[in-house]
Amino acid sequence: MSGAPSAPGRKLGGISAVLPAMNDGGTIASMVLAARAALRRTASDYEIIVVDNGSRDYSGAVLAELASLLPELRVLSHEESLGYGGALRAGFSAASKEWIFYTDSDAQYDPLELGRLAEAAEGVDAVNGYKIARQDPWYRTLLGRTYHHTARLLFGFRLRDVDCDFRLFRRALLAAVPLESTTGTIGLELVKRFQDAGYRFAEVPVSHYYRRFGDSQFFRPARLWRTAKAFAALWVRLVLRKGRR
Repeated sequence: MSGAPSAPGRKLGGISAVLPAMNDGGTIASMVLAARAALRRTASDYEIIVVDNGSRDYSGAVLAELASLLPELRVLSHEESLGYGGALRAGFSAASKEWIFYTDSDAQYDPLELGRLAEAAEGVDAVNGYKIARQDPWYRTLLGRTYHHTARLLFGFRLRDVDCDFRLFRRALLAAVPLESTTGTIGLELVKRFQDAGYRFAEVPVSHYYRRFGDSQFFRPARLWRTAKAFAALWVRLVLRKGRR
């Protein structure tokens, strides 16, 4: 990660940071502490919610130690995986502040760049990060680009990076636009529903880093197949059926 936060900028009233985690023992401590440092600079009131999504490594032990030291940290532990979308929805449901920020716990994004999102939040409902340069093996980059362009074509997205899990949005949006996805398609659903509801977006560039600990769950064949089916089902639900009304 970049290591040093940017100069203090605009502060928001309150932010709930939601970090879904699954076998991220090697990075979760640094992510929580970096999120805490960023939140202290960007919010008058804040909380950190980590959703331990069925981890089988030492993530639970690390989180228990952190929770004993940081009163602003809440850990939601699940013995079995809820799916990526399910984990995010659990974190969103537990959030209590005006704004929700979320990113993954594998350290491919830097929580210290939350300030960039906060700076762009004035007058909008959601701020979407977009990767300056994707730092992944070539095959993951290729799959990511295919996913991105297919989503833009089929769902009619106007954002430049629908696959960037570094977002800030007003919590009140979820009351009007409830989410249903339990898989990695939740990012698509969130952006599509917010866009169709007429909510205002801003976009800011964010850094992306090579994953140094653990393995991505998304790029396993079984996970890719489940995501493809969920992608198709989401398109039917949000695009095809809507077009027939």
